[in-house]
Amino acid sequence: MAPHRKSRPPSSLGIRTPAIATAALTSVALLSQTADASPAAEPRPSTEEVQKKIDDLYQQAGTATEKYNAAREKTTKQRKRVATLLDDVAQRTEKLNSAREALGTFAAAQYRTGASAPDTASLLLADNPQDYFDQTQLMNRLTARQKQAVDDYVTQRATTSKKRQEASEGLETLTTTQSTLKTSKADVQRKLAEARDLLSRLTAEEKARLAAIERKKQEEARRKADELARQQAADAERRRQEAATQDTGAATGSGTGTGSVPGSDSASSTKAAKALAFARAQIGKPYVWGASGPGSYDCSGLTQAAWKAAGVTLPRTTWDQVETGTTVSVDNAQPGDLVFFYDDISHVGIYIGDGMMIHAPKPGAYVREESIYYMPIHSVVRPG
Repeated sequence: MAPHRKSRPPSSLGIRTPAIATAALTSVALLSQTADASPAAEPRPSTEEVQKKIDDLYQQAGTATEKYNAAREKTTKQRKRVATLLDDVAQRTEKLNSAREALGTFAAAQYRTGASAPDTASLLLADNPQDYFDQTQLMNRLTARQKQAVDDYVTQRATTSKKRQEASEGLETLTTTQSTLKTSKADVQRKLAEARDLLSRLTAEEKARLAAIERKKQEEARRKADELARQQAADAERRRQEAATQDTGAATGSGTGTGSVPGSDSASSTKAAKALAFARAQIGKPYVWGASGPGSYDCSGLTQAAWKAAGVTLPRTTWDQVETGTTVSVDNAQPGDLVFFYDDISHVGIYIGDGMMIHAPKPGAYVREESIYYMPIHSVVRPG
């Protein structure tokens, strides 16, 4: 008899298996597609955003340039000081060696002649009394001169030690400043490289758009310059009329004015004219960061050179130049005044009147005339 086998009820799981398998395959496919899909690309910045980024990079490069200029000027001064200190140490060392030799000579002489002066017994035993007096005089001289030699040696040793310490500290400071110089130089180069990279990735259409933005910016800056020119012309005419009225009053005995116009000092005007003449002669020369002429300039290098041509010595950096002279309002700016820009005072130009200036703008550009409203103004300073 065949073995009895109890039939198994149909499995509910078995009925659902095809559906589950299909869903699982679908999920795997979706996950696979998700994994294979590339991440969503970041939205491309607008042309305006690119322009702002480039402008910011150039400003940051300008700030780094002024840091570089300051470090380089400081390094130059420190090198000279260290060289002077090292020369002084060498001279002091020679004097110290001479003092040491003199001290050794006197010590040897005293050893040969005896440590103390002859006494009365020596006089009685001397073959010739005169020999005694000669020997005593020699010993007295040796004692006085030896004391002087000791004093000289001690003084020279102390002075030489001090100079060596100063030279050592000077070298440490120089090393620190040179490190700052190197860091600032690398910072400038990095910012400029970023700006060039942004420009290189622009399409022809985007470059055209940038050019249009630049033209609009220039037009707006020029419009503001024209407004300032009209205002300054009106102010000048008002002062002229006031001066004429004062002169008339003085002639009739009813006035007290002198007829002078504020800011008309002839000596200052002559210097300003010379500075402007020099600046105009540099128009067309390239901007090169860290340069102060004669073939190329950065912003503060140009203003320093211009005023040097007028006989006025300005510091090298914008941060120092802004502290040299008298601060005036933009409305009262006169030809030759220095106009500083940005909150960090990282750019400067020389005012030529009518809201315009001559300046060395940025890498890739040339010394040129431009509206002072092309950049945010920080202050105006009249050198003197």
